[in-house]
Amino acid sequence: MRTVRSVAAIFRWPLLIALLTLAGLLAALVGDDAWDAVSWALLSVPVALCGYFSFVRGRRQD
Repeated sequence: MRTVRSVAAIFRWPLLIALLTLAGLLAALVGDDAWDAVSWALLSVPVALCGYFSFVRGRRQD
């Protein structure tokens, strides 16, 4: 059975992750101190998601 999804439903999460990454990269270029903290926080989101989907979700399917 095939589920039909809209383009917005397919690209919602990848677009959000891309925008967070872009904001983190721009924050790293803008300034120091607080901007560095913002940059680290935003750039850690894709890494955390990769870890979550690799380890936590992968073990649930076993």
